[in-house]
Amino acid sequence: MSRSLKKGPFIDPKLLKKIERLNATGGRMVIRTWSRSSTIFPQMVGHTIGVYDGRRHIPIYITENMVGHKLGEFAPTRTFRGHISKAEKKGRR
Repeated sequence: MSRSLKKGPFIDPKLLKKIERLNATGGRMVIRTWSRSSTIFPQMVGHTIGVYDGRRHIPIYITENMVGHKLGEFAPTRTFRGHISKAEKKGRR
């Protein structure tokens, strides 16, 4: 379920302040954040944001296609290693 239009999109206030500061100075540094639920705004386009995946910060370069999505969508938290094949399963018995 999406967020109410009356409330508007969520973004961490500290993250927004850092983005606005970088836009004003024209700096190019990686912004580390733990806020995976923040919505990507147009002001973020062109910046690299390090999104925490539970183990480390994954650098994500923000493009125009990402606007409106959440930061956590681009930093997966789980790695699927695959199921055991039938041949391996039969050999283990």
